Amino acid sequence: MKSLKASGHALADAASQIKSLHDQVFDHLHLPLFEQKLESADLFPLKPVRTTTMQINVGKMCNQVCKHCHVDAGPDRKEIMTRQTMQQCLDTLTDSDISIVDLTGGAPEMNPDFRWFVEQLTALGKHVIVRCNLTIIVANPKYNDLPDFFKQHQIEVVSSLPFYNADKTDRQRGKGVFEDSVKALKMLNAVGYGVEGTGLVLNLVYNPNGAFMPGPQQGLQRQFKKALHDEFGIVFNELFAITNIPVSRYLDYLISSGNYDGYMEKLVNAFNPAAATGVMCRSMVSVGWDGRLYDCDFNQMLDMEFDPAYNHISRYDQGLIDNREILTGQHCYGCTAGAGSSCGGNTI
Repeated sequence: MKSLKASGHALADAASQIKSLHDQVFDHLHLPLFEQKLESADLFPLKPVRTTTMQINVGKMCNQVCKHCHVDAGPDRKEIMTRQTMQQCLDTLTDSDISIVDLTGGAPEMNPDFRWFVEQLTALGKHVIVRCNLTIIVANPKYNDLPDFFKQHQIEVVSSLPFYNADKTDRQRGKGVFEDSVKALKMLNAVGYGVEGTGLVLNLVYNPNGAFMPGPQQGLQRQFKKALHDEFGIVFNELFAITNIPVSRYLDYLISSGNYDGYMEKLVNAFNPAAATGVMCRSMVSVGWDGRLYDCDFNQMLDMEFDPAYNHISRYDQGLIDNREILTGQHCYGCTAGAGSSCGGNTI
């Protein structure tokens, strides 16, 4: 399976995605635009609070090609953050109050400077999160020591696992992914990750395998914990339930499967003002592989970058960032539906 970009798909273009989402919500379904929903809740324009997290996409290369991927990541994506850009991130973070650095991809571990970057970040005293797809740990012998590396640097590991059985997981992420994920989780458990009293945090991420919103997060967590422990002896800390955002390959899935209308209606009708107040873009800055700055990872994939005066890590200006208006669009309905959705699960 190729990425949308490698296959020349129309939805590989960010502007095409934005137009499709706008036209579908407003012109076709005759539903209010997201900005109108914010205005009705007295939340427009959406403004930031104190920036606590810098999420850095260190590259779009990945060993998997998942059907729901909003990054359109895969082995054929060659966009990789350079050490020079990483150093610019480090320079910015050195004198910053930002305490959390969230590394994502692609598979962030495939960046050749990944380990160096983690070492430099932890030396600065930052709490580092790595979004690990699990299968990378067993994909190649050179990655087999990742659990020990993560433990050495006290990394918080956040890993996607669509479900606690092979059928649903493999349908979303590829044949054999569940089996490899179980192997990787056991390797992480073996060094203490997810084990009570170790302080080594292992959180899992659940994305629905279809055109529906996730159920209650706590209920799903109980199901996952029981099933994984009873069948495989696997333990973990928390489960984050994240709504699939209609961007990139998931948007393509919605259109090709005939679920586009129904899914967008569900999101719009489930808009929750309380969830909107807790969205991650209010306390986060997202850094692209090339150093460009965005409100969040989803805006990054849609090329909705900051103002040119401060749209690159080399021009980082916390004062201007604190006073910006957050850019929004129809994809934002995904983060504000029901109990809300963020990289840390429900927002309420």
